[in-house]
Amino acid sequence: MAIVLISASQDIAQWRESFAALLPGVELRHWPDIGDADEIDMAIAWKAPEGALKSLPKLRLICSLGQGTDHLFRFDDLPPGVPITRLVDDSMRRQMTAYVIAAVTRRLCRMADYGPYQAEGEWHPLAAYDPAETTVGVLGLGALGRDVADKLVSLGFDVRGWSRNPAFIPGVECFTGKRSLAEMLGPCDMVCCLLPLTTETRGILDGIAFAAMKPGVYLINSARGGHVVEADLLAALKSGHLDGATLDVFEEEPLAADSPLWDHPKVTVTPHISAVTLVHSCAEQIAENYRRMKAGHPLLHVVDPARQY
Repeated sequence: MAIVLISASQDIAQWRESFAALLPGVELRHWPDIGDADEIDMAIAWKAPEGALKSLPKLRLICSLGQGTDHLFRFDDLPPGVPITRLVDDSMRRQMTAYVIAAVTRRLCRMADYGPYQAEGEWHPLAAYDPAETTVGVLGLGALGRDVADKLVSLGFDVRGWSRNPAFIPGVECFTGKRSLAEMLGPCDMVCCLLPLTTETRGILDGIAFAAMKPGVYLINSARGGHVVEADLLAALKSGHLDGATLDVFEEEPLAADSPLWDHPKVTVTPHISAVTLVHSCAEQIAENYRRMKAGHPLLHVVDPARQY
């Protein structure tokens, strides 16, 4: 049997080198050059084309090539009964935490505000912030959000967290459920989105959510572009209610060349780099799930299709 990698963004040579050591004798193929489809029993996928997974008749396991799995549910074409797993990876967790902390502290230290003064050669200290007097909200308290919240606490921030299921994190005031979302957002100086993208969380950062935040709030979105209603974001920026944003993810990627976000003076754009899948870090987890699948053992990090994470 064989494994197929379905991704336009991955280096197949790196994956083949890793799998040669981890799964000797197992052939790794790269979509669309899959050979005999009947020989493929596992797919490693990131934004698979419509119908690709359903076209594999002997498929027994789908591995998401990321922590999120929303890309697998874009089309109504998943083969029924085939389990799905996702990556839960320490490297990706560290990357994400570093990204969010960098965005928070860049805002706290007013790095962007000093740019014009530097350009003019002007020594102009601005009013300082104290982490203890800065409230940061973290939307999503899974493996990524929990680590971000914990690190923010260690830096002295006042931290609030919101999640679908009840959570307890030392030093974090935690909220649960849609009814508590506005209450959680209200006092925040910064809001960081690390939610999974599901039917329930799509568009969660809309005009209603922005209105629940206090004036001058700053948004950091490193989860999925679908969480944000872009027109409402732009309106909140224009009115000044939202003072700025760091955005790593967008509804359509790459971000369109004519998007107003590119040159918005209050927006920092990065190209979905907050948590990149590194072959050397993730291959062992995927290989272990392949071994478990072949042996009939319980899989790691199984996705609930009803929740989509």
